[in-house]
Amino acid sequence: LNVGTVAIYGIEDRHSPHRWNADQTFLLPESGTPVGCYLNIAAIIKIAKDNNVDAIHPGYGFLAESAPFAQACKDAGIAFCGPNVKHHEI
Repeated sequence: LNVGTVAIYGIEDRHSPHRWNADQTFLLPESGTPVGCYLNIAAIIKIAKDNNVDAIHPGYGFLAESAPFAQACKDAGIAFCGPNVKHHEI
């Protein structure tokens, strides 16, 4: 597909394998808990916009089933690789 990949990570996951397989990686701002940084919609969208990300695959859990996250992606012009906002709200 010739598509570059970007991964985000919290400081606790700095040695996680998903970082080494991505073309670019970005550290999320700390949030007080290891999971909290992955729930920071504004920070994730900012990283995506600042780095010309075209699409976000949310993985499993965290924001994968979040209507507000899907809406934030849509509002930012970023494709959300998952159910659309309407389906999240069902």
